[in-house]
Amino acid sequence: MINISLYHYLIVSSILFCLGIFGIITRKNAIMVLMGIELILNAANINFVAFARYGNFGNSGQLAALFVIILAAAEAAIAMAIVLNIYKTFSNINIDEIDTLKD
Repeated sequence: MINISLYHYLIVSSILFCLGIFGIITRKNAIMVLMGIELILNAANINFVAFARYGNFGNSGQLAALFVIILAAAEAAIAMAIVLNIYKTFSNINIDEIDTLKD
């Protein structure tokens, strides 16, 4: 039986974080960039919960993760509204092709 330690959680978290950064840097589609941001936030949640579990911090890690989940839901709703408005205005959601703001 494998004993899962803090090291395993940190490896999974760092992989998610790197995938999120890779998604933000390489993608031109605004929705894919938002998915990269969500991956980064999930990596932070794994760290919060893992350090709370193995560092004996009580429920503070779970509360921080819950706050990040609420923040991510609000960010996703606002970002999708902005992306829909950009699509309505420019008929495109590629970040590189949208370089001016119009009224």
